[in-house]
Amino acid sequence: MKLVCIGDSLTYGYGVSSKFSWVELLKTHFNMDVINKGINGDTTSGILSRSYRDVICEKPNYVIIMAGTNDILMDYPLMLIKDNIELLIKEAKENNIIPIIALQPPIIGELAKIYWDSEINYERINLNLSAYITWLKSLKVTFINFYDEFLNKNNIKSLYSDGIHPNAEGHKLMFDIVAKLEIYNLEH
Repeated sequence: MKLVCIGDSLTYGYGVSSKFSWVELLKTHFNMDVINKGINGDTTSGILSRSYRDVICEKPNYVIIMAGTNDILMDYPLMLIKDNIELLIKEAKENNIIPIIALQPPIIGELAKIYWDSEINYERINLNLSAYITWLKSLKVTFINFYDEFLNKNNIKSLYSDGIHPNAEGHKLMFDIVAKLEIYNLEH
């Protein structure tokens, strides 16, 4: 069994030691080969352009796709993001790979203004992210809901290093959420 996790910095584990990233923690939990194909700063277009090499050529049983935050931060059209995600899902299915969509954690604008970029309108970003998450939930695929799990935490700020990227505690929560998935029982 093999699992590829493809995405941006949220998959890569930006800001934490690699041994604390949620993907690395999965390697010790699931009895399968887990490959991290997260790239800092990547967009859905970038992920789509490398999906053949980074996913299809690896011949995994499963792929966890988490992407869109950078697109939204760069104010890319939501339709472009949706089209790219649909193509990633289609490509996986056509190659007998079970796609799993991860709904990325929300952005904490109050922290991001301090630690990331003070010029971005995070209220608007979060409205777009929320609309995107709602759309992702409507897809006919298995998904991992980091978004709602983070929002339901009373201490949500303590899960972030900069309002965008989870810290080690946030990555542990992400791992716990994925570990609950009965990945071996998922159907095409």
